[in-house]
Amino acid sequence: MPYATTQDLIDRFAEAELIQLTDRTGAGVIDTDVLDRALVDADGEIDGYLSGRYALPLAAVPPVLVRVACDITRYHLYDDAVVDQVRTRYEDARRYLESVATGKVQLGLPASAGAVTVSGSPEVDAPARIFTGDTLEGF
Repeated sequence: MPYATTQDLIDRFAEAELIQLTDRTGAGVIDTDVLDRALVDADGEIDGYLSGRYALPLAAVPPVLVRVACDITRYHLYDDAVVDQVRTRYEDARRYLESVATGKVQLGLPASAGAVTVSGSPEVDAPARIFTGDTLEGF
């Protein structure tokens, strides 16, 4: 399930900006191939942060992830001509995802949405120790 759609991007940034960023042939329309590739790249970036804490794909996409996906997609569309506002929004989105990945921020998903519970210390199953304080006594 994608985190954002073409319509989400149009709603946030306007169709004119998306045409400017994706239209490589001068057709005056959004190049859906270019836009879809940027959306997939954003999804992969988001999944990289979420995979350690949540079972993917998420059953439902929280609105905050739609915003984050839009900001990341927009950043990738700008290539090497990124304006400061777009870069700042992208960096904010990455910091947010880092906070989710470390557990400082929760997505607000219900338990049935696949949250991975991480707590306690690891359990180890191994044979009995060969060398102990008793067996090494006198060495």
